Amino acid sequence: MKIKVLLLAISLLAVLSSRAQTNERYIEVTGTSEIEIVPDKIHYLIEIREYFEEEFDGKSKPEEYHTKVPLSEIERGLREALANADIPQNAIRTQEIGDYWRQQGQDFLVSKKFDITLTDFNQINEIVKRIDTKGVYTMRIGELENKDILVYHQKGKIEALKAAQKKATYLVEALGKKLGDVIRIVEKDSGNAFPFAQSNVLSSDATSFDNFRTIKKNYSILVRFEIID
Repeated sequence: MKIKVLLLAISLLAVLSSRAQTNERYIEVTGTSEIEIVPDKIHYLIEIREYFEEEFDGKSKPEEYHTKVPLSEIERGLREALANADIPQNAIRTQEIGDYWRQQGQDFLVSKKFDITLTDFNQINEIVKRIDTKGVYTMRIGELENKDILVYHQKGKIEALKAAQKKATYLVEALGKKLGDVIRIVEKDSGNAFPFAQSNVLSSDATSFDNFRTIKKNYSILVRFEIID
């Protein structure tokens, strides 16, 4: 008898649960937010490459290139320029070293990449003023960081959640109903809203990076709310 009563109770509970799900009225909306963060650490990436002096004399043909400027000399000039721009040596990190085939000179030329940690975009101007661009292949802004990024993440998610509640409220009230309790919250992946600033050596001026001076993060939260009369 106890087993029958227990089975009956379970069956009844299943029916009630099924009915509750069938009669459940809800609204599901997505709230979004964007947080703009001022970076306190800027990674400025510079790649240097060996070259031939004849490339810049304005008259020599590729087959006449023969005076190679070694990578060590280019790097020495780069480090001097960075020192004159008040960039400490411990802020300069070698990213990678490689070589490539230079068809004009019929020779292998060596390249080297540096990751330079800056704290101010104006430091880019100071670097560009002093650097010899002959041996510089690319200069660009890499990753932007902020030590309080986790705090900003939390703020962005809260704002997205509030936006979802606001949206759901006015939609439900437009139908003469009221917004009830939260049924479900789904956090979507957040993403960067800024591309890394790419540039060649001729336009590597801090004023050309105005659109990339901040970190922009997008947040999206999917929320389901109960609808009540």
